[in-house]
Amino acid sequence: MLLPFLEPHRVEAGCDEAGRGCLAGPVFAAAVILPPGYSNSELNDSKKLNAEERDALRQSIETEALAWSVASFSVAEIDRHNIFKSSYLAMHRALDALAVRPDFLLIDGKFFIPYPGVEHQCVIKGDGKFQSIAAAGILAKTHRDAYMRALNDRYPQYGWDGNAGYPTEKHRAAILAYGATEHHRKSFRLLKGGQQYSLFAE
Repeated sequence: MLLPFLEPHRVEAGCDEAGRGCLAGPVFAAAVILPPGYSNSELNDSKKLNAEERDALRQSIETEALAWSVASFSVAEIDRHNIFKSSYLAMHRALDALAVRPDFLLIDGKFFIPYPGVEHQCVIKGDGKFQSIAAAGILAKTHRDAYMRALNDRYPQYGWDGNAGYPTEKHRAAILAYGATEHHRKSFRLLKGGQQYSLFAE
């Protein structure tokens, strides 16, 4: 069972991201404030759940959370800022959009760019320790997966409905065969071993 809060008497928001290691698509981040007394034994690290479990939890979180939001940072922004900074700034965007302002943040991972006026605590593997971080990870993951499935309708050769833009062998083989699209991150090494690919496949 995950912990409900780090500091129970504060308005605490959990933050997490999805898509940091992908070759294509935006990075998504979410922020979630759970209500006092909230408990859900099904909550867990999104990577330990299957798609059906994540989708069911998404509906529950979005219905029961005191406040939640999801934001993204585009491929162009990732290429301009780098993926690490983009992940943290996507969390800032999600926090900006919350209907309730938190006074404390729980951040999944080791690092964070401080959010103005709000204290934070980084928690390594926090999505397996705190409910609010796990909830944020599930929202970020499910919203991003839905985005990539919609994008797959235009670019089915890359298999984004299955790999969500991650560097699978099928995905890299498609980049080599068809080229990179405008949705690929040009600042990433898209192919192994210096292989060449054409840009902006139709």
